[in-house]
Amino acid sequence: MARTTSRRRFLAGGAATATLAPLMLTGKARAQTRTLYVNTWGGSWTAAEEAAFFKPFSAETGARIRTVAPVSYAKLKAQVQSGSYEWDLTAITAGYWLRAEREGLVEPIDWSIINKDKLPPDSVFANGVHYCALGTNLCYRTDKFPNGGPKTWADFWDVKRFPGNRSLYNSWDRVLPAALIADGVPVDKLYPLDVDRGFKKLNEIKPHIKVWWTQGNQSQQLIRDGEVDLIQIWNARGSELKAQGVPVEVVWDGATITMTTWGVAKKAPNRSLAFEFIQFAVQAQPQAEFCKRLYYGPSNPKAFDFIPQDLAVQMPTYPANEKIAVRPDPVWEADNSAVLQERFTQWLAS
Repeated sequence: MARTTSRRRFLAGGAATATLAPLMLTGKARAQTRTLYVNTWGGSWTAAEEAAFFKPFSAETGARIRTVAPVSYAKLKAQVQSGSYEWDLTAITAGYWLRAEREGLVEPIDWSIINKDKLPPDSVFANGVHYCALGTNLCYRTDKFPNGGPKTWADFWDVKRFPGNRSLYNSWDRVLPAALIADGVPVDKLYPLDVDRGFKKLNEIKPHIKVWWTQGNQSQQLIRDGEVDLIQIWNARGSELKAQGVPVEVVWDGATITMTTWGVAKKAPNRSLAFEFIQFAVQAQPQAEFCKRLYYGPSNPKAFDFIPQDLAVQMPTYPANEKIAVRPDPVWEADNSAVLQERFTQWLAS
């Protein structure tokens, strides 16, 4: 997911989309406007959403959409507890969405609006609806390794065979699986994670990590400019660089594939409109249009009917990629995220 700043753009005329600070209206006033406030990542992510979801939905329904960036679990919690809403709808990873549901931050699905028969199979999770799949992959510069680069996380950890500057994502739920795979744990045997073993393996690579990146555009800059030679990166960010002519390769073996989930904040002023939007956005053609722009994987398998093969093979839910990648256990993540985030933060600082 691209953790970038919002695009601060207003499209004039008609049922437009804007990335602006939301108007602080009362729930009643906002509900009357038929304006949906969507929490989004900003940057190229929001641009793809505008083209695939927001503009077509506005054209079909007459509703307006405004976006608020970046995605924030803390903001979800704060606005539900305070009753002062900046946005109605968000899309976060399934593990965090389950955690939100457990904390009472989630609006139950309104089945009078959502037609379950028109949802993709197995798409409903914790009162949310799966949106798309994101890969967190090993990526390397091919000009640094002209005789063949690293193909596994074990190779990433092998600093003698594959020397060079390295970068990992500042996120326990992405680096611990990579560490365990590097230590020999099969991808289908990862969960529940052996946390102590994972941190022990991380201790080996920590001195060799030049940057622990936090934002998608930062990760791209690091490998595009040659500041690092090997990096853990979101698959779409790596594919985008490759399409731009940057000499990089994205590796699917051992990638982590996480599902992003559409969900509505508890008592959000425009919750009915939010569910209308979700029903629209999970259909095959809108999903295909989104994924063709960012190369994230559709949650609706029928979307592949509308995606060219050369793009489909770069997506997380493409069958050949799924087969060799990791599917995290969102229930285990929700059970352990708070404790592991604290431990990981302390480990980084030590």
